[in-house]
Amino acid sequence: MNQVCDIAQLGDDVLRLQAKTVDNINTPEIQSVISDMFSTLAESEGVGIAAPQIAASWRIMIIASRPSKRYPLAPEMQATLMINPHYEVLNERLEKDWEGCLSIPGIRAKVPRFTQIKVNYHNAKGVAEEQLFSGFVARVFQHEYDHLEGLVYLDRVESNLDIIAESEFTKLMDQCATE
Repeated sequence: MNQVCDIAQLGDDVLRLQAKTVDNINTPEIQSVISDMFSTLAESEGVGIAAPQIAASWRIMIIASRPSKRYPLAPEMQATLMINPHYEVLNERLEKDWEGCLSIPGIRAKVPRFTQIKVNYHNAKGVAEEQLFSGFVARVFQHEYDHLEGLVYLDRVESNLDIIAESEFTKLMDQCATE
């Protein structure tokens, strides 16, 4: 009984909690959270989702980069479930680029993120996996990981001048597409 959940919005306490470690992937609660996350993400224009965004404070995320109206240049990747993820920075270089969030509609901001990371997590079967991410996918991972730490992308913005309305972001992207 997968359901599409309401997305927790900025100001909801769940977005500011450090999410709990998943000890047993096979419990009905965790399986339900995972199922609901996949359903909710599929119905959104998002490229990732973290369990706290559906009001479930667990260290679970899904990365699902794909081109969409919100991210027209996003690379295509298989939706990847990550349980108890953590990462290591492979290159200290930070790059600022635009981010948005399903929990903070109507706003975009330029956020500095590491460009190359090594990610470790457990998959749906509980098997440990490791992947290297760079560019946009590394950005999406770090964005979702922040949700597990009780942070939102606006916490990473260096200047309020880097925050714009979604409508202005759309104009900016349309302008870039025609250049």
